[in-house]
Amino acid sequence: MPDWDSIRALYPALGRWTFLNTATFGQLSTRSEQAVLDHFARRRELACADFLDWFDDHDRLRGKLARLIHAAADDIAFFPNASTALGVLVHGLGLSPDDEVLTLGHEFPNQIYAPLFAGARLVEAPPERLPESFTPRTRLVAISSVNYTNGYRAPLGEIAAECRRRGIPLYVDGTQHAGALEFDFGRIAPDMFAVNCYKWMLAPNGIAFAAVHARLRERLKPLAIGWRSHHDWRNVSALWHGKPELKESAEKYEGGMLPSALLYALEASVDLMLELGPPVIEQRVLELARHARRLFPQALPFEDSPIIAAPVPDAAGAAARLKERRILVSARHGLLRVSTHFYNNEADIARLAEAMEGTA
Repeated sequence: MPDWDSIRALYPALGRWTFLNTATFGQLSTRSEQAVLDHFARRRELACADFLDWFDDHDRLRGKLARLIHAAADDIAFFPNASTALGVLVHGLGLSPDDEVLTLGHEFPNQIYAPLFAGARLVEAPPERLPESFTPRTRLVAISSVNYTNGYRAPLGEIAAECRRRGIPLYVDGTQHAGALEFDFGRIAPDMFAVNCYKWMLAPNGIAFAAVHARLRERLKPLAIGWRSHHDWRNVSALWHGKPELKESAEKYEGGMLPSALLYALEASVDLMLELGPPVIEQRVLELARHARRLFPQALPFEDSPIIAAPVPDAAGAAARLKERRILVSARHGLLRVSTHFYNNEADIARLAEAMEGTA
């Protein structure tokens, strides 16, 4: 097993805070911080003469992300956030007022706002009623793999199989999943799996990725077209001045420059996750979550989730009082939400237990 104390030491903020709030923001490691500094030092030294090499580095990251979620490097596209990835999909589908988008109840606002703003009808269903909620007008299923409020973990295999049977694209927001729990993109095969990387992926905000299945790439057009849209964009001394011929890979959805500093920070985090191994990370995360769940007899019974949610009187007030004691959790819709990652330890949970007694 890893030396968890050494791993924890990579996250200096944990020496000053009892941080049980990765479902809101993940912590940055010293490795990620150094990766950003190294990039800027490289720019200072080389005056950006090697800027095309940065894209080689980012392609290397595509491969690492693919390893992490059992996808192919060609499946991976970078976005500034998951909502941008969802926007590409919704826009590409050309939803109309006659179309329905099916989602789960109490979803994250992305999956609510985007279909409604596009003019489609949103149909919210509890998980057990999702199969019977399809209609001839259903054009898209858009769900989170782990619910941000209560920690519910959707049965993705069953939902994906039903969507494929009906020929309906499936969008999965994996922001509260990837980095904490294992995910097999090849087996589950959603059409798009999008991840904001500032939470469990432990990267700075402003970078996300999506795995876009080949069957969707065949028909989904990019939303933004720019100088990197043409397949030969690396030929910068003679850029093509005509209608772009797109690549078949998911890179075609990026269009322009990439946030290199953020991508280097993300790569350092992904490297650590691959060193530890996704199964080891999931085991650690869920073990700590089980310890934390014992503090709340009324906690919602989602034992396979890194998010513990419990109804408590004045949840927002309780979170604020804990913050005064340098313990960070969150409140969502009347629930006190605690979230554990691999850098947490039993002492964090013990401090939360002591503080809860003092603030009850």
